[in-house]
Order: sequence, then C-alpha cells, then structure tokens
Amino acid sequence: MSHFIYHDLGTIEYEKALERQTTAFNILLEAKAQGRTGENRLFFCEHHPVLTIGKSGKDANLLIPEELLAERGISFYHINRGGDITYHGPGQITGYPVFDLDTWKLGLKSYIDRLEETIIRFLALYDIKGERLAGATGVWIDPEVSGKARKICAIGVKSSRFVTMHGFALNINTDLNYFSLINPCGFKDKGVTSLEKELGAKQDFEVAKARLHSLFTEMFPE
Repeated sequence: MSHFIYHDLGTIEYEKALERQTTAFNILLEAKAQGRTGENRLFFCEHHPVLTIGKSGKDANLLIPEELLAERGISFYHINRGGDITYHGPGQITGYPVFDLDTWKLGLKSYIDRLEETIIRFLALYDIKGERLAGATGVWIDPEVSGKARKICAIGVKSSRFVTMHGFALNINTDLNYFSLINPCGFKDKGVTSLEKELGAKQDFEVAKARLHSLFTEMFPE
C-alpha cells in the first residue's frame, strides 16, 4: 500500500500539468493549515517539448534566442521550483509528487535524498549504476569520471510548510538533441544521457513507468 494517489496524465501540455499539480498543492496546503489530513498525489506524465527554468536559474543557460524556440515548437517557462534550466519532452518520465513530507517525517533534504534513491534503485533494475554528485541534485552516471559525467535524471522541487510540488525528469527514450539548446541544469562541462542511450535500444516506456511507480510505493509507504 502507498500513502498517495497515483495519476498517469499521459502526454499533456506543460501548462495543463502545472495547473493540475498546483491545484493539488494548494488543496493539500489548505488541509494542513486546517489540521486535516490531505491527499498526497503522484503525477506521472510526458510533455511536448518544453524548457523550464527555476527561480535561481540564469537566462544565459539558454543557448539560442528565446524567439527561435517557438519556431522549433518548443515552449519556455520561468517557474517557481529550485534548480536551473532543464528540458522536458517525449520519452521522458516527468514526475510531480505533491506530498506532505510530514506524512513520512521527512525534511526537504531527506526528501530529495529519497527521490534520488528511488531513481537509483530504478536504474539498478536495468543494471545501471546511478549515483549522486556532491553539490548537484539529481542522478548521474560516472559522476566522478572526468569528461564522462552525465545526468540521467534532473530534480527540482518547491516546498511550502513541507508540502512539495514539481519533482523530477527521468530520461527513458528522450531525444537528447534538445539538450544542446541549453546548459542542462546550468552545467557546461557535463553531459546528459537516457536509458535508451545507455542500453543501446529503445525501452518499453509503459514498463518503465510501472516499475518506477512500484518503487515509489516502496519508498513512500503507508
């Protein structure tokens, strides 16, 4: 059993998904303020190509003029999560846990550690060693190998009174060419990768989602 309600939103515009999670976030915050037990929710989705930049992000990490993005069919949003610039698009599991961390007696740092651990355990199912990189939130492969460090999962979270929104972006069959338009998460000297690239073959996306959902029920139990 899990302590959250799972929603698979399928392929959805970024703005619509943001509206869904913001509504859930505000309802959960209101319940908490009133001393009621609210409903934790976990949203999984895929987006059409979109770049998002967090509140501490630098516009200089977008490497092409903003007006050219629309010509390429790419949306662009400044949003209120932590972290710098990142890409979302088809073939990527974008996850939005709207969680009251008090449910699991977690602080924000412990929550991000647990998110990373969930992704690390997911990658282990594919015999891939995911790791952390000091000072760089997310999950990496070969993080300490000069010239080979590559991120497979970005994490950026907003929290208020220990209620969270936003979350993670895990590359499964993602077109990595889009990342050439940015300094991913603000890094100029590190790469990005995907499950497909690491394994040399396109992966079953629905199986990947099911495996990740199962891990969330284990890592955030009732």
